[in-house]
Amino acid sequence: MKIAYFDCFSGISGDMVLGALLDLGVPEKVLLEALERLPVKGYSFHVTQEKRGAIAGTRVRIEIDHQPSRTFSDIESLILKSDLDDPVKEMSLDIFRRLAEAEARVHQMPMDQVHFHEVGALDSILDVVGTAIGLHVLSIDKVYASRIPLGGGFVHTHHGVLPVPCPATVLLLKGASVYDSGIKRELVTPTGAAILAALAQSYGPMPDMTLQATGYGVGSHPASDPPNLLRILCGTAPVSYLQRQLLMVETHIDDMNPEFYGYVLDQLFALGVLDVALVPIQMKKNRPGTLLRVLLEPALEPRVLELLFRETTTLGVRVQEVKRVELVREIKEIGTHYGLCRVKSVILPGGERQILPEYEECKRIAEVHGLPLRKVYEEIFHASRSARDG
Repeated sequence: MKIAYFDCFSGISGDMVLGALLDLGVPEKVLLEALERLPVKGYSFHVTQEKRGAIAGTRVRIEIDHQPSRTFSDIESLILKSDLDDPVKEMSLDIFRRLAEAEARVHQMPMDQVHFHEVGALDSILDVVGTAIGLHVLSIDKVYASRIPLGGGFVHTHHGVLPVPCPATVLLLKGASVYDSGIKRELVTPTGAAILAALAQSYGPMPDMTLQATGYGVGSHPASDPPNLLRILCGTAPVSYLQRQLLMVETHIDDMNPEFYGYVLDQLFALGVLDVALVPIQMKKNRPGTLLRVLLEPALEPRVLELLFRETTTLGVRVQEVKRVELVREIKEIGTHYGLCRVKSVILPGGERQILPEYEECKRIAEVHGLPLRKVYEEIFHASRSARDG
């Protein structure tokens, strides 16, 4: 599996991503030929090598003859009418859809009525579509990102003076690991934030990989402390493993009615947590207690904490970052005696594929047909193995 790690030590913008991808080895001719498939004209593309501090990288400047205001529907139509590769279209539309949703929330209006200005300009469209083209050319399967530094101060936009980070940028970075850089300028643009929101699997340390190449994208600001660059590291990781940065929230409870635990678990799973465990423990004063442990995405932390303090007797919890290493899996449908049935397809170390029945599917079939759950599970497992071998 080929992965790219966005090292955003000095922020991220669309032109910085595009420059880093060219620096990684995307041929400029291939990129320009692909961009020409978009039904737009009136721009010139300039690629140069520049330094920020002691580090050289690739800078992309796009000069535009005319900057019309566009809605999301306008941009969607441009992309769909092109003959770009389908994965490029899908990625580009995903990025712009997230931008549109964020702008709609900021301005309190329907998404299809939002008029893009800065991010709807032709250079931003070329940055986004060019990013999708570059990742497609490099055959990147997964994107990960570092923690994101946020700038401060104010920035002048078509909508007037806005605080940094801009409101749309803040919405797009929901769930990301961010920190105050102390720098009084815009480090993360809405376009850069939308690229991360659409592509980043997680934010944090660089995942294990065999490093193959590194590219630097140069930003427009001349700052050299830190150097205004985006670094993308590209490499390969074992196809059978994925890594995610998650949170583990846990607490010891020794004074709650045991009947309440079932309700708490149901509420936690309704929020979207990944796993919940109840472990019997022996606490101080020889009291029997329960360790309640919750695994969750970082974006869910405030809601999970609020639920635990509201629904349990705990007075405090422990929160720690954890790295989860997991097998690659996907949900598939196979034909069985009972009709189409969803199963889990897992890639084991070494590349072997294992297909496992889904409990909820087996339970549904057993209830509908009045059969023992064990018998349904065995028959679906047999059908799964036949489908794999076939």
